[in-house]
Amino acid sequence: MARMSNGALARFNPAQPGAAGMKIVATGLLLVMAVVFVVSRALQPAHPWLAYVKSFAEAAMVGGLADWFAVTALFRHPLGLPVPHTAIIPRNKDRIGEALANFLRENFLTPSVVARRMRNIDVAAAAGRFLQTPAGEGTRIRAGASRLIANIFESLDDERLGGIVKSAISSRLRAMEVSPLLGHALASSINDDRHVPMLEAAIRWMARALDANEPLIREMVHNKANWVLKLAALDTKLADAIIDGLRKLTTEMSTDPAHPVRIKVEEALAQLANDLQTRPETRARVEEMKEQLLENRSVGLWLDTLWQKGREAVIRAARNPDAVLAGKVGEVLKSMGATLERDPQIRIAINRFARRAVVGMAASYGSSIVKLVSETIRGWDARTVTARLEAAVGRDLQYIRINGTLVGGLVGLVLHVLDAL
Repeated sequence: MARMSNGALARFNPAQPGAAGMKIVATGLLLVMAVVFVVSRALQPAHPWLAYVKSFAEAAMVGGLADWFAVTALFRHPLGLPVPHTAIIPRNKDRIGEALANFLRENFLTPSVVARRMRNIDVAAAAGRFLQTPAGEGTRIRAGASRLIANIFESLDDERLGGIVKSAISSRLRAMEVSPLLGHALASSINDDRHVPMLEAAIRWMARALDANEPLIREMVHNKANWVLKLAALDTKLADAIIDGLRKLTTEMSTDPAHPVRIKVEEALAQLANDLQTRPETRARVEEMKEQLLENRSVGLWLDTLWQKGREAVIRAARNPDAVLAGKVGEVLKSMGATLERDPQIRIAINRFARRAVVGMAASYGSSIVKLVSETIRGWDARTVTARLEAAVGRDLQYIRINGTLVGGLVGLVLHVLDAL
């Protein structure tokens, strides 16, 4: 555990009195000065040196009372009297809220200020270091963040949130034209020969389908043949020829990359890739198929299942982050973290994205946040605001009273000494 500073220890020491206790100490010191003043004044004729004590106590009372008035005037009317310029915080609650909101807007939520501050923050490097943190380090941060994520996902309305997610995915897919993307992906696969394994798999599937449907092919040939072929048993020979020819075709296509049929298939795929990107009729047909697919009830059920599995996986991982990070996922995350720290280009790209995202949020929602702060403080009860502020800073304010009492006494003593000299 990090060692706390002396100031932090002083603030969080439970043995020290709170605001109420310090108020008693400050008031008690003022009463002590009053008693000292009365006693020293009464005994001064017999003991002339008590004049110094009386001067100290007299000035201390003046200083203590003045600071008591100043501290009390911040939160309420002293002695309940409507003295002008007292109860400053309750009377100016709305103005304080506006000032705080303006402070937030000018110093934190202005896009230019946010952009300037984000330039000095290396988000990617911080993320890389966090991802590489061993399970034993940073556990409190990880556990707190994981618990928060799990609680959020469990507390939100599952049906409503799932509907929002599905609606967002559907809207995104409807707004996106998939035909050029499919064409570009297919063209890239052909250029890099990534389509070859799929083509060979399709050829093997054709061979297996031929073997599995051989009786059906023979039956179709027998049914289509006329009585002359059947009489001469030529339908069986024709079926054998067709099946043997198809088997030979699939074998040659599988073993010969330069087979004419195989080349024709590749040319057709290349033409399809081009049509998907450039031909309006093909693009319109793909968009129509996409709309039909999104309207299909089975797709909606699939999205429901996908959402439920994703939600359960997030909650399960958030509830036990160390177990997730200890396996393959942990190795992947550590590798990602190392890449983020080593690769300057990726780091620059991520930092630029983070900066633009935060600046965009400040530009879009900064005014709303400022308005929320202002309206929230305006809606608070004046007594509530006063009580909260007094509880937060009241202890230090009582130190002002104590210091005022002692400093006032010292000033009175010095003045008396100078007068005596």
